[in-house]
Amino acid sequence: MVARESEEPKIPKDFLENIREKGLIVTWCPQLDVLSHKAIGCFMTHCGWNSTLEVLNLGVPMVAIPIWIDQCTNAKYVMDIWEIGIKAQSNEKGVVKQEVVEQCIKEEKSKEIRRNATKWRELTRKAMDEGGSFDRNNNEFVAKLVDSS
Repeated sequence: MVARESEEPKIPKDFLENIREKGLIVTWCPQLDVLSHKAIGCFMTHCGWNSTLEVLNLGVPMVAIPIWIDQCTNAKYVMDIWEIGIKAQSNEKGVVKQEVVEQCIKEEKSKEIRRNATKWRELTRKAMDEGGSFDRNNNEFVAKLVDSS
């Protein structure tokens, strides 16, 4: 888990002791390296656009916990359009409980979500490859910039 240094005082002291053998809390980590590791089966995210695109490109299923602005729209895409994740429901205080996250991870549709995540990973890689749609559009954009100068 990544927790900003300013948020560390909010973490219960016994929590750090209890997870010592199972997990680690750090103030920063290279997210792409973590997400591309074969041991990662799911990414719990607030659905910021950059993270959402990184995860889409890497084919990792998501548990979406949007907080504000574009994150809710991004979560809608994750769940209903791309079908690569589940949106966790918060309670009346805006808190997502542990049981809710567990249920999202155990969701019946998890095999379908994993298949869709793999499909989108392949589609994004194909688009990024030489001659793919991203490659062509990028080359066209650069050519227009060069021609206009």
